[in-house]
Amino acid sequence: MDAPAGPLPPAAAAAGDHSGPPGGGSVALRSSSTAGAYYEPFDPDYLEALLDEVVGPLRRHYFRPVLLGAERLPKRGPLVLAPNHSGNAFPYDGMLLDALLWEHDGRPRQGKVRSVFEKELAVTWWMRPFGLDNFWRRCGGVDLTFDNFDRLLARGERLIYYPEGVPGIGKGFFRRYRLQRFSTSFVLLAARHGAPVYPIYIVNAEWVIPFCFTVRWLDRLAQALFHVPFLPLPAAPLALLFPWMWYLALPTRMIFVVGEAIDMRQMVDDAGITDLEQPDRARLRRVAEQVRARCQIELDQQVGFHGRRPYDVRLLARELWQGRRRLARALPTGWPVSFNRHDRDRLRPRARGWLHALLRDWDLALFYLPFGWPLLALARRWRRPPCGFRGLDPRQRQEIEGAFHWRLDERPLPSRDAGADDGVPPAAAGSPPRVAPAPGSP
Repeated sequence: MDAPAGPLPPAAAAAGDHSGPPGGGSVALRSSSTAGAYYEPFDPDYLEALLDEVVGPLRRHYFRPVLLGAERLPKRGPLVLAPNHSGNAFPYDGMLLDALLWEHDGRPRQGKVRSVFEKELAVTWWMRPFGLDNFWRRCGGVDLTFDNFDRLLARGERLIYYPEGVPGIGKGFFRRYRLQRFSTSFVLLAARHGAPVYPIYIVNAEWVIPFCFTVRWLDRLAQALFHVPFLPLPAAPLALLFPWMWYLALPTRMIFVVGEAIDMRQMVDDAGITDLEQPDRARLRRVAEQVRARCQIELDQQVGFHGRRPYDVRLLARELWQGRRRLARALPTGWPVSFNRHDRDRLRPRARGWLHALLRDWDLALFYLPFGWPLLALARRWRRPPCGFRGLDPRQRQEIEGAFHWRLDERPLPSRDAGADDGVPPAAAGSPPRVAPAPGSP
């Protein structure tokens, strides 16, 4: 997300109520060009249930993350949280950080810290955890564009933004903890909006997949063919063979340390940058490099302090023993089933028994079959909601799946003041409801 060469676009003054759980059996569509329409896909009820029923076991007994220094963070924005990214793994570090911050704040229905994410995570179904529809946005995320970032800070949001971008997560294990080039745009926009930047140092997450490397030309090919930001080797061939291995992660104990705030406006002033509409690009790059170098020093210190036992095997063994009755959900082999069943069960009647529960989710077995990806794609096309998209036209499918680029100038968030006392039911105020299954659907 490098800053564009021209003047910055004007920021919108819109902010957010949070929509509640989806409901009903029809699809409500909202045109991106409809004047006055707004879009709020964040579903706090879904996120709360997900954390309690699905993420809880793998968090407590598998990853065992720790958040340190969160008391430094203001309750109101604008501000930017800037973590380092882990290499060559599905972004579990981002998922856990998002959950830890929401829980630290008391799970607010409004004012949640929002993650901004690359567009591939929304438009490509296998870049969403286990193919779940619109997952990142339902959990409070927003598509990353320069204009979106500008608008979010203008409305006072607290944002999680990874300043290394895709090179940070695709750098490979042999370059672990080596911060890649920081983008200049987050420096510029943080300064423009007077938003303090809080580095977050993530330790041990590099060990989630500690045996991979990347090749740049293969990464570019993977982006063109499969819409994935990088191709980790040698794990990628196994993931292409068995879909569940695409989401594999080893049980690292992730430590998240909130650093001291960086006054970005002061740094750009010290660099002699006075015009934030058309800044001097060379000076802006120097400021971004100064921030990166400062964060690298502090990250190295945190790694030396917290990174000696990335797996903490004794604690892992104790937690797995204590959670032995929930191992099916805690271990990676069970994640495709637990995530998908939880998502589907919110939109369908309770199973009539264990056999019915097993048979109605037969397609989840495809995650474990060799070359299961094409079969999973066919099942998504053939099965009816909430297991697939049969009976929906392409526009409906796109809306429910979230397979589009969300631009806030076209689909603005609702006003921050709109949700508390306006009497608008949450489902009516936000994103289109997902589709309940038709009677007798396969």
